[in-house]
Amino acid sequence: MQLTASATGRDTRSTRTERTGPRDADGMAVASFVLGLLGLLVLNVFLGPIAIVLAVVALWRGTKRPGRAFLGLGLGIADLVVLVTLMQLDNTVSWSF
Repeated sequence: MQLTASATGRDTRSTRTERTGPRDADGMAVASFVLGLLGLLVLNVFLGPIAIVLAVVALWRGTKRPGRAFLGLGLGIADLVVLVTLMQLDNTVSWSF
């Protein structure tokens, strides 16, 4: 809570939020890529949808790394495709190696 006006006349809270917005979106793009890549190996039923959501939110917020977000989106979709393929081949939801 700010009791006095700032010397420049601007609200410092909005400036701080504007600076962290793209950085948060960049972090989401990287997290989407990492989770999508990891989801190809383990827990694709959980990590695939999380990677998709993070990629979409990062693109919606205007990330500076759209390529990484699109890769995360593609890997998240690939996670779900791998899951459906393995389910169809084994006729079960579980994996057996």
